[in-house]
Amino acid sequence: MKNSITIHLICATRCSPEEFWTNTPLGISISRMKFDKRLNFLIHFNNNIGLPTLYNKSIHSANNNSYLVFIHDDVWVDDYFLVDRVIDGLNTFDIIGVAGSLVRRDFQPAWIFPDGSFTPDSEDNLSGAVAHGEGPFGQVNFFGVSPKNVLLLDGVFLALKKETALLSQVFFDEQFDFNFYDLDFCRTAETKGLKLGTWPIALTHQSSGVFGNPSWKNAYQMYLRKWGS
Repeated sequence: MKNSITIHLICATRCSPEEFWTNTPLGISISRMKFDKRLNFLIHFNNNIGLPTLYNKSIHSANNNSYLVFIHDDVWVDDYFLVDRVIDGLNTFDIIGVAGSLVRRDFQPAWIFPDGSFTPDSEDNLSGAVAHGEGPFGQVNFFGVSPKNVLLLDGVFLALKKETALLSQVFFDEQFDFNFYDLDFCRTAETKGLKLGTWPIALTHQSSGVFGNPSWKNAYQMYLRKWGS
């Protein structure tokens, strides 16, 4: 069964093909994984449009019965058993990520922050782990036990089956270019009764996120207008 599954790894990058494969953490790390014929790369090069737009196009263009992984280009995939991890995770949950929150509070500005003070929530309310660093195998930030049911997931890595997206009509809201598309996607999935969860997959993210700048604040206001809190 596992050998017949196709995983589409989907990424939007501002880089050219040569730059992506030679310079980006994702390009370099997934080059190691070309041995796994179940893995198909859907890389949107020279991109200058919002992630949700490209992610939605990829959902519709992917092969039927395929599994979809949405990932940023500044991520080192440390786990070369990625395909098996995704398959196992999506046999348990409808949507998986590597880190998330078990709770969602009114006006919560990010999965990890319960309020506008930008102080991380307690481990009791969080799940998963993500390493951070310039190179692969960075310092691990452990948030809480994984796998676990959650309400919000970090958009650095999201995965689901194409069939799940189509049957539930869960897509990314294209009014969000980058910030808050992940929280919005999780809340949309929740309204459709989908089961979200964290899954242990070894990644290193170069960025720890940017919060509070003007573009982030604009997206936050759009998010609040849509959801109310």
